[in-house]
Amino acid sequence: MTPTEFIEILSRPLAELPHELEMVPLPGPFNVEIRPPGSKSLTNRALLLAALAEGESVITGALIDADDARVMIEALKQLGAGITVDGEDQPVAGARGSVRIHGTGGRLRGNCTLNLKNAGTATRFLTAAACLADGPVVIDGNERMRQRPIGELVAMLRQLGVTVDELGMPGCVPLRVHPARFAKNVVDVESTQSSQFVSALMFVAPFMESGLKFRFGQAPTSPSYMQMSVLMLFRVCAVPMDQEVGPEAEVSIPHHSIIGFEYAVEPDASGMTYFWAAGAIIPGASAWNSELGLNSFQGDTDFALLLATRLGKGFMCVADASVEGPSNIPPLSTDMSLMPDAAMTLAAVACFAEGTTTITGLRTLRVKETDRLAAMQAELSKLGVRVEIFQVPSDKGGPPDEGIRITPPSGGIDCSASAPRIVFDTYDDHRMAMSLALIGLRRPNVVIRDPACVAKTYPTYWKHLSLLYDSALEGGALKRSG
Repeated sequence: MTPTEFIEILSRPLAELPHELEMVPLPGPFNVEIRPPGSKSLTNRALLLAALAEGESVITGALIDADDARVMIEALKQLGAGITVDGEDQPVAGARGSVRIHGTGGRLRGNCTLNLKNAGTATRFLTAAACLADGPVVIDGNERMRQRPIGELVAMLRQLGVTVDELGMPGCVPLRVHPARFAKNVVDVESTQSSQFVSALMFVAPFMESGLKFRFGQAPTSPSYMQMSVLMLFRVCAVPMDQEVGPEAEVSIPHHSIIGFEYAVEPDASGMTYFWAAGAIIPGASAWNSELGLNSFQGDTDFALLLATRLGKGFMCVADASVEGPSNIPPLSTDMSLMPDAAMTLAAVACFAEGTTTITGLRTLRVKETDRLAAMQAELSKLGVRVEIFQVPSDKGGPPDEGIRITPPSGGIDCSASAPRIVFDTYDDHRMAMSLALIGLRRPNVVIRDPACVAKTYPTYWKHLSLLYDSALEGGALKRSG
């Protein structure tokens, strides 16, 4: 297949992609400016806060075409929020990814069942928010979601006086959450399986009569995502509060009215990491984004800085985040606890490094859409890459961390035209598909199974990837996504 033919395939609607997508190596370096869809993390936070607010909110740039956002929107409608998405009855003129929300003033409608499928963020956020409903709310999901732990959030809710019934396997959905009778206003937070448990309670806190204080006894899990929640409350909703999350710190969120707001969602930094990584993998290539800078709410923006610093080329500044591919990729050693969603992206880059890359801070990857540590070990091993998963004992008595060592084969990955055909399984996990596709930018005969699973967060991923081929075919001419 020629690159031109491959561009045609990548440009098709997701439903028309082949079940097994045969990648084509890039014919040369590229120069692209990519604007991913709106951030999933920021979209879900903004949607929930707008649904809880008094009056009307308008959110632009939201991730409205992805599965996770659709699940959240439908659930918030069930809970009583009035939501109109761009293109429906009352579109917001001229705005991209626009959502108009009539909030509930913190008084959600209960006596309903929410099927949140495999949307982890929606499940955690709405489990906490459900205690603000006027009747019981059942939280449920698909088979994988019923395996993903939520017991720590249940324990925190019960600590505050909320009644939660476990209807299935203990510590997992389905759950029935009853209207709150808050008995406490302090939560002691140790290391958790997910930062979203804390973020979920942060969004409930302004509606508690006495507010809520979080006491962090040790370094919290994925603090950058908790910080994102704090910044949303402070900057977007004008809730007066402390703005730093960290070990041995306290964050106090007061009882405070949230009034309807206007908010423009940033492009998804997690989605941009794949293109920054592509820029690192292909010598002489360049991938950049003009909207993700030092003032971003998203921790994954630091991925560009990580690559630029460690690879010795590229730059990042307030108005621009860019990565340019070096001629040789050195092995890396880094802690990804602040941006765990980008760990698999870095693992793909490590397959082309000259030595062993060590990535730590990964224990949360066990309970994502799939066990991502085990999945990456299984798939990268197909390349002849040695992948070792190891534990890192906690120095503060908490659960051990996990990490991964990635060692390419002696002489590097076989990138010859005769390299054996490899089919990568993606485990119905959007991040597995997007990160493993990076291997196929350099190595021939790589196949991605179930490429349409990117619909969860980045439905235009393959169309944006096609721009790399457009640019390469034109000698590195600049191409921009729409």
